[in-house]
Amino acid sequence: MRALVLTAGLGTRLRPLTITRAKAAAPVDGESLARRTIRWLVSHGVHDLVLNLHHKPETITADVGDGSDLAARVRYSWESPVLGSAGGPRHALLLIPDTTFFLVNGDTLTDVELPAMLEQHRRTGALVTMALIPNPDPAKYGGVLLDDTGAITAFTRRGSPGPSFHFIGPQVVEARAFAPLADGVVSESVLGIYPRYIAERPGSIRGFVCGATFRDIGTPADLLRTSLDLAAADGRVDCPRWGRDVRVDPSARVTRSALWDDVAVGAGAVLTECVVADGVTIPSGARYERSAIVNDGGKLVVAPL
Repeated sequence: MRALVLTAGLGTRLRPLTITRAKAAAPVDGESLARRTIRWLVSHGVHDLVLNLHHKPETITADVGDGSDLAARVRYSWESPVLGSAGGPRHALLLIPDTTFFLVNGDTLTDVELPAMLEQHRRTGALVTMALIPNPDPAKYGGVLLDDTGAITAFTRRGSPGPSFHFIGPQVVEARAFAPLADGVVSESVLGIYPRYIAERPGSIRGFVCGATFRDIGTPADLLRTSLDLAAADGRVDCPRWGRDVRVDPSARVTRSALWDDVAVGAGAVLTECVVADGVTIPSGARYERSAIVNDGGKLVVAPL
């Protein structure tokens, strides 16, 4: 089994942090989303991986490399323009000779039991199987509707009334779901080809309902909250891991904040619940609270979390 990890997105909801890095290269408690996803896949015996690239690709390739230090073989599928959640897999098919493979979103963290998901996929003969949990927040997330057999019947917009399920990122897919698409053409899955398959081939798109945990790293606030949660689970309450070459003046105060690489915090500065991206210098005496702080070509960009 191989996997394609979708890491080509623009990361617009994570701005301004994605001025500095691609979303999948953003560190969560000191380790990037991409590396955390690869570790999880390897733990389920999936070692042969493809990551697709578009926005700031060098930040992902420099972070992941060939994957050998993670016991993985990693190759890359380059996109220009970004080809979408269906066009991206279509473009990567030449690197994935299997007829069945895992397709994983690169901006969520979860612990779905992939072997059980794969077993159900094969047993049902599905074209696509999507990992689902009961929708935790229908006002925030769109929904997935199932029939009594577990087949997906529709996708709903966020705010839609009634119970639904929530798609949490991992899928098992057949290559033939994407092979008919024209290579290099933008195409979407949930917003494009999946509804067509549901209409033309009822039962071909199915849900794997599970009790997996799910963390959406959609916004800078999500990233900081998840970093703090992971740190607390590791016994480091309020102390997420920082990046390389971080320099904090002894008189500065940094509380519940994530500092990326090459960050300097000047004398008397105060940071409270902030995310500070690569190469930022916090001036002496500055005070920031609940902010994402980025160095954009020498200009300090500050946005509220």
